[in-house]
Amino acid sequence: MTSLMLAIDQGTTSSRAILFDKTGNIVSLAQEEFPQHFPEGGWVEHHPDDIWGSTLRTIKQAITNSGKTVHSIAGIGITNQRETTLVWDKNTGEPVYNAIVWQDRRTGDYCRSLKSQGHDEKIQSKTGLLIDPYFSATKLRWILENVDGARERAERGELLFGTVDTYLIWKLTGGREHRTDATNASRTCLFNIHEQCWDRDLLELFGIPASMLPEVMDSSDEFGRTDAQLLGASLMIAGVAGDQQAALIGQTCFEPGMVKSTYGTGCFMIMNTGERAEVSNNKLLTTVGYRLDGKVTYAMEGSIFIAGATVQWLRDGLKLFSNASETEHLARETNDGHGVYLVPAFTGLGAPHWDPQARGAIFGLTRNTGIAELVAAGLQSVCYQTRDLQECMNRDVTASTAALRVDGGMVSNNWVMQFLADILDVQVDRPTVLETTALGVSYLAGLKLGWYESLSDITSLWHKERSFYPQFSDDKRQSLYAGWLDAVSRVKSDNQD
Repeated sequence: MTSLMLAIDQGTTSSRAILFDKTGNIVSLAQEEFPQHFPEGGWVEHHPDDIWGSTLRTIKQAITNSGKTVHSIAGIGITNQRETTLVWDKNTGEPVYNAIVWQDRRTGDYCRSLKSQGHDEKIQSKTGLLIDPYFSATKLRWILENVDGARERAERGELLFGTVDTYLIWKLTGGREHRTDATNASRTCLFNIHEQCWDRDLLELFGIPASMLPEVMDSSDEFGRTDAQLLGASLMIAGVAGDQQAALIGQTCFEPGMVKSTYGTGCFMIMNTGERAEVSNNKLLTTVGYRLDGKVTYAMEGSIFIAGATVQWLRDGLKLFSNASETEHLARETNDGHGVYLVPAFTGLGAPHWDPQARGAIFGLTRNTGIAELVAAGLQSVCYQTRDLQECMNRDVTASTAALRVDGGMVSNNWVMQFLADILDVQVDRPTVLETTALGVSYLAGLKLGWYESLSDITSLWHKERSFYPQFSDDKRQSLYAGWLDAVSRVKSDNQD
């Protein structure tokens, strides 16, 4: 009797495996952090063996923790850190270089040259994306240009490219399947989101051989079966989506105008825009929300590079506390007028600034500033950045957000959620299941494998745990946000010597 669905959630700082039942409840979970590598300033890499090894170990641990056998599992869904770029030998499986992480900014100069050549409009019109080191195309080009022999091997058809989902599918199927889904493809800057295919003009622009690219599937589809020797049975991989689109699905934001915001390593706010690929005039992204039975649902997204990573830096870099759970107590020791602003531009600024040269800073320090104020400023920075996205989204789309559905590790902090509601002036809804990225691909796999007949079946499974309501006066809200905007203006690269 197959009563469980396995969701693989391969994230930026850890890999997780979660077993869900049909009602979307967690049966067991395993998680493993893995090393981050920073070869130079603004560079971020992962070792492919760490990605694969931690994923496989957490799968096995989650099965053990459940007290069930692998034969209880109906299938697999995969969600992943998006844009992170891997290249490997299609015969040996050996990576030619470390995975270049989505946060990595090494291709900033090349992106500036593309902009100066006037490629902005063409790229945005085809992909919905902006020219920025964030996306996979420039990372892939960097590997081909900078790793000895890589371009020659790629031209000979010996190398494969993939985002993390593709790499895991390839590894799980024993190298039999080289596939991705439409959501992940839409984040590469090589995929035409209107025609739903790899774009020849963009491949030529970036110098990418088409033979390197994976087959693009629906988000709920037959991606392949796992090698039986890995887990003791061959399981169907039946659902795949990039982590933020997976969270959109896990939050059951299936109607146009519904919005979710995820607080993991970064922060990502996505609005379902339905069948229309809305173009932002405020530097937000147009992306594929999901693709089912060949039909595309589009979304508008704002991407913030550093959210939970700020808490990680305060913990590991400054050593202000030993566990993230301590931050709520520390923040409650401060008052709203502490005057400290932390701008976490450690790897540049994402939406709506798109400034890869910006760097982090702390403003407003006085003799009264202590650990509590620094921690509160770090937590508040995530909420301020969400307000930046909200302002842009409201200008782009006439419908105003009635409520914001939130998820990710940071949303368990009630102080942060209350400040978020206050600074956004909107109701914030927290679901009972916070692991919505993993839940989303569990739903996608369940759709393919017959657990659910339709999206309405899935919608009925969403339940609210708590709502947070705005309490600030408008004057207070605007005054605090004005201080944030001033702080951000000071770190942007065009204001630096």
